[in-house]
Amino acid sequence: MNLKLVLASHNSHKLEELRRVLEPLVPGIDLVGYDGPEPVEDGLSFEENALIKARAAAAHTGLPALADDSGITVGVLGGSPGIFSARWGGRARDDQANVKLLLEQLSDIAEEHRSAGFVCAAALVLPTGEEVCELGVWEGDLLTEPIGANGFGYDPIFRPAGERRSAAEMRPEEKSLVSHRTRAFTELAPAILRLLGPAEEERSKE
Repeated sequence: MNLKLVLASHNSHKLEELRRVLEPLVPGIDLVGYDGPEPVEDGLSFEENALIKARAAAAHTGLPALADDSGITVGVLGGSPGIFSARWGGRARDDQANVKLLLEQLSDIAEEHRSAGFVCAAALVLPTGEEVCELGVWEGDLLTEPIGANGFGYDPIFRPAGERRSAAEMRPEEKSLVSHRTRAFTELAPAILRLLGPAEEERSKE
């Protein structure tokens, strides 16, 4: 069985990460990169933005498409930064500005009220129109200053539940076992098998 899907991302590191996650869960998966245009992500939730990206990739390539959208949510901020995580500091993809602003906003918040979670929505869209989206959450809390050099984004200030280390102090292979992205795509794997597995493959030949 060979299941060819496209990942709606130009990020080669994400492609390799998701291959590692999905290959044990979906035997025969052939996940390829996407070279098409990026859609406008104007959804109001992680799920909506993930589906927007997957729909665009499926339409452009004619292949079943996977996509994800992720960010960090903070309890005392009502779930923000949320879908605005990548540009919270005012400039898209400026990790230092994002972390600096978030720490300033939480400067007077006691440790017991600094709960946070990384959230990932993983979407599957088929060219025939079927859509599935699953959420993965990595719970934890926020430190008062960045620690560690292995991560990116908010990793240096995020301490996973049950850990004494920040996410940026964890080895990449450790993080990939428990991250929000791994959790979301693990939840999505049964849908990939259900919609694209052997039974569906046989039906498509009829």
